[in-house]
Amino acid sequence: MEKDRGSSLPQDLFNKLRDDILQKKIKPGEKLTEQRICQEYQVSRTPVREAFQKLELDGLIEIIPNRGAFVLGLTRQDIEDMYELRSAYESIAVKWAIDRMTQEEFDEMQEAFELMEFYTMKQDPAKMLAMNTRFHQIIYNGTKNRMLQHTLTSYQVYTKNTKYSPEYIKEYMDEVLEEHRQIFLAFQAKDKEAASRAAVQHMSNGKHRAGFGTD
Repeated sequence: MEKDRGSSLPQDLFNKLRDDILQKKIKPGEKLTEQRICQEYQVSRTPVREAFQKLELDGLIEIIPNRGAFVLGLTRQDIEDMYELRSAYESIAVKWAIDRMTQEEFDEMQEAFELMEFYTMKQDPAKMLAMNTRFHQIIYNGTKNRMLQHTLTSYQVYTKNTKYSPEYIKEYMDEVLEEHRQIFLAFQAKDKEAASRAAVQHMSNGKHRAGFGTD
């Protein structure tokens, strides 16, 4: 058990640092030192080094020899590009998932959507957001393609951290629910083209709700 806990620590630390950078709790240009992270996050140096390596691979920090690690974060262009890429991949994902997902996965998708309806009615944005994430994850898993799952899960995390908060989602709960309804109905009808259109529209609307692509 201790080994399992230890082996997950670098990933847990990476997730926390990634989210803090995306949410600008750690600002672009800041220098990250192993000593600082060890103290602030109560971890040893080994998971910090591993987390730094992952953050550099994701383009969130730059490690400069003899100088240290510096936060890059994401530019507005990075985020806009990510929305465009996610939209294209979501279009593929829904088509593949309609063909490949099991009845059990469809039932899980239906349950997630019904819970989105319930939490929208209850005006509970945090739980609605959790079901929103689950809804998309069921689709990604339904594609039966590990590379696509990984890519879309990463994009989901990054775009969510650039816009989503309970306050944000509360303002748009009814609108977001309706977009997911259209995706769900297309899955129910096994209409791949309708699912693709609904997924692309959902991504486009999300991009504009977040304040991108509005020039």
